[in-house]
Amino acid sequence: MIKEAIQYIVGLGNTRIEKVGDQVYSTQPIHKVSIPTPNTIQVRSLSGLVEYLQSGFDGEEQLMIHVESPTDVSVFSSFNRDFNRKALIEAKAMIPGYSFERWYDAEEFNIKLQSVFVKNEDRDIMLKVVGNIKEEDVRTVGDNGVSQSVTAKVGVATVGQVEVPNPVALKPYRTFVEVDQPESDFIFRMQNGPRCALFEADGGAWKVQAMRNIKDYLQFALQEEFNAGKLVIIA
Repeated sequence: MIKEAIQYIVGLGNTRIEKVGDQVYSTQPIHKVSIPTPNTIQVRSLSGLVEYLQSGFDGEEQLMIHVESPTDVSVFSSFNRDFNRKALIEAKAMIPGYSFERWYDAEEFNIKLQSVFVKNEDRDIMLKVVGNIKEEDVRTVGDNGVSQSVTAKVGVATVGQVEVPNPVALKPYRTFVEVDQPESDFIFRMQNGPRCALFEADGGAWKVQAMRNIKDYLQFALQEEFNAGKLVIIA
């Protein structure tokens, strides 16, 4: 194989290739001519990725879908002669902005709860607590290290001590909107101001669930292609 390559290259010009011991040397620089690969298509949803794969636009070769993270999915071919793969399309999720471990004032936190989190029981409880805190009495806070209580409105014209739920099970938008958002535990804390913050408390387990949800969605949406052996998926 090396001998054939040497004869072919020497035949092109004055380049000489010699073997010294186990090493092969050339008298001139030699550059590899690589097989070109296409630019990767960028989409922002799983549905766009599915539509591309169903179209067969770039041929019918077997492809692999890689769920890289809760927000990134890529599709590529097998490697070519140069051991490079064609990265055909990549989906990156559009998710609303929310910073965990950051303190928000009560009004901004209230808005974030309604716009960045899927409606569930714990979210609604938190909205009632945050929306009814009496600012002039917020310094009257009970804290045993795990749960807190604050002075808040508990009726139309009454004020009382309200237990702040902790931990809370919430479903923030953290992956593609086409799939179910994973529910996970958060530590909910409050400070004078009033200010509120959420701290993740599941060790990142939600990422594994989100990737599993993406894989299930793609397997269902591309069932015909999977059954025909055109696609392989890993997560």
